[in-house]
Amino acid sequence: MSDSDGAGETDEATSPPSEPTEASEVAQAYAAVRPEVEAATALFVEMVTGLLDEAGINYLSVSGRTKSVASFAAKAERRRDGELLFPDPLADITDQIGVRVITYVHDDVAAVAELLAEELAVLDDRDMGLETARSGRFGYASRHLLVAVDASRTVPPAYEALRRRSASVQIRTVLQHAWAEFEHDIRYKGTVPEEHAHDLDRRFTLAAGLIELADREFSAIRDRLQEALPASPPDAVEQDSRISTQDLAKFLASKYADAGWSRTDHYTWVSGLLLELGITSVDALAEVIAPVDGADLIERMGYKYPPGAVRRLDDALLATFGTRYLDLEGNAHRRASLEGRLERLGTS
Repeated sequence: MSDSDGAGETDEATSPPSEPTEASEVAQAYAAVRPEVEAATALFVEMVTGLLDEAGINYLSVSGRTKSVASFAAKAERRRDGELLFPDPLADITDQIGVRVITYVHDDVAAVAELLAEELAVLDDRDMGLETARSGRFGYASRHLLVAVDASRTVPPAYEALRRRSASVQIRTVLQHAWAEFEHDIRYKGTVPEEHAHDLDRRFTLAAGLIELADREFSAIRDRLQEALPASPPDAVEQDSRISTQDLAKFLASKYADAGWSRTDHYTWVSGLLLELGITSVDALAEVIAPVDGADLIERMGYKYPPGAVRRLDDALLATFGTRYLDLEGNAHRRASLEGRLERLGTS
């Protein structure tokens, strides 16, 4: 993750850094606290990953970076009209911690942003792709959030230290990420000869347009597959007693057609929970959750983001089995969060 990336902050209309002595003092001050910032970065990555997994939202990767000392010092010295942009750098520079979430399809970018808005305090939210489109151009596209732990929420003790910090979160598709990384690598290395700049600008714009089209096609492919997949595979051969990941994905795509796909390992994990419950076929699963009103369940849970297919099944199993579901060995690591959700469902 490049240090130039920050939610809601740009490099425009800035003047050169001031005297090296001041920059050195800023660098020393940040270097002294950077180990703490690095530890907080790891915690933010862990927390965001946990939120995505718990919500059953599909994603490719979650990564983090701590702003380097050199980048921090350079940013601290930026000025506009002779005035420092960040007079108190340690407090004013908000992208010391960076988290990046890469998704497969564009719809999941919005789902991740909505999930973070529900679980964390969003201090800033910029859709760079939308801003680019409003200007009638193709180009950089990424969702930038500045988030912090909501002071009104109870968090696990491991994350208490994050209450004093914010994180810049970038959310983009894998195709948007490829374009942004390549464009950044070319431009910031200063390898574009002046006589070729206009032609390369045009080519980057063309590539951005093609990527937007490809993202739309990927979303269409996913939607078409979810509509076309049968609830249970024909002539399925049992390999072992648990429901296979592929069969479960097909069933959930049919059962929850309006839900996004979840990660492959999420299907594997919930298949293990089903095995603990003695459910070893999609037919048996369909019978077990048939009485559950999915729409009513969503209303009672009060979701402000679109939960993934595995989360929808997770809720249905929680509503059906209550405390028995909480007691499963595969749920031991998240019992506290499940108890909270059970209270929201009004089920025991």
